[in-house]
Amino acid sequence: MKYITEFRDPEKARALANLIEKESKKNQQYRLMEFCGGHTHAIHRYGIVSLLPENVQLIHGPGCPVCVLPIARIDHAIALAKLPNIIFCTYGDMLRVPATKQQTLFSAKAQGADIRMVYSTNDALEIARKNPDRQVVFFAIGFETTTPPTALALKTAKFENLENFSVFCNHVLTPVAMQCLLESDESPNLDGFIGPAHVSIIIGSDAYLHVALHYKKPVVISGFEPLDLMQSILMLIRLINAKEYGVKNQYTRAVNASGSHKSQQIIEETMIIRDQFEWRGLGWMLRSAMQIHPQYRLFDAEVKFPMKINRGEEHKACDCGRVLRGLQSPLDCKVFATVCTPENPLGACMVSSEGACAAYYAYGQKGERAG
Repeated sequence: MKYITEFRDPEKARALANLIEKESKKNQQYRLMEFCGGHTHAIHRYGIVSLLPENVQLIHGPGCPVCVLPIARIDHAIALAKLPNIIFCTYGDMLRVPATKQQTLFSAKAQGADIRMVYSTNDALEIARKNPDRQVVFFAIGFETTTPPTALALKTAKFENLENFSVFCNHVLTPVAMQCLLESDESPNLDGFIGPAHVSIIIGSDAYLHVALHYKKPVVISGFEPLDLMQSILMLIRLINAKEYGVKNQYTRAVNASGSHKSQQIIEETMIIRDQFEWRGLGWMLRSAMQIHPQYRLFDAEVKFPMKINRGEEHKACDCGRVLRGLQSPLDCKVFATVCTPENPLGACMVSSEGACAAYYAYGQKGERAG
């Protein structure tokens, strides 16, 4: 704990806040997107917004793996879970995400589907081993952070010849989403990115170089502690003031330039990039997600259980798409904290432990600017 408290030192935080105040130019706006939902929660948990001057604005992005999964893919997951003889395994957050007509995996479970919450891919593999007469489907979601465990599960299933195990693959790619945000007709006009930490451990800081150089936007990879984020904000302000762009790594204790080669190798062996994939809020994007490699098609739920899914329907009152694109705050949503709450979520951003709406709801005034 002593090591952690060093990154939460109040005096050092005040010193960084003073430097940010001093070095941010009064006649300039600094619009910085924290791409990662984990950063959004840390920012609001520690009240970081209240330490920043008025002209330094933090904008939440689409870096919540539960939130970016479109309605149609959740409809697809529910349809798979309802098939005969299926045990459907999922991480906890996905159980409560509303799909078309507000149906969820929880409601499907209540209707009789055998849906089980797991904490890891190993849990799903063990269920498959113990139930050889049942088909076990693992609902794989997330950015590059959670892709290696899914890849390893595929290798394990092939090695053990677990023909009753398959993966419904929904892993997505971070740099492509950054590029989409900057190219969008509804771009939030960003000046720089607070780059994701856990993702960068896998893909490395150099993975953002194309985005940073092509669009002339600085990216600073940040850790999750208060001082990490404050230092990263200061680094971005200095880069913007100097009209410099590229990628800087604040989180040097965990991230390097090239990432985890072992993780990248196992992903490359078991998965390929999809031609296109739909994201909630961002729409269809080219080469923005992974699918299972043809050599592992025996363990691909989309091949094993082919089905046609109609386009999903969002709740008409839900503004999750605009929140994920950084076009509005959760506080701008008419149903935030009234009709839409963690107990009765209308959209994924209120469900997920990394969702922006959940962060605003949980920490309330901590996330507001002082004065």
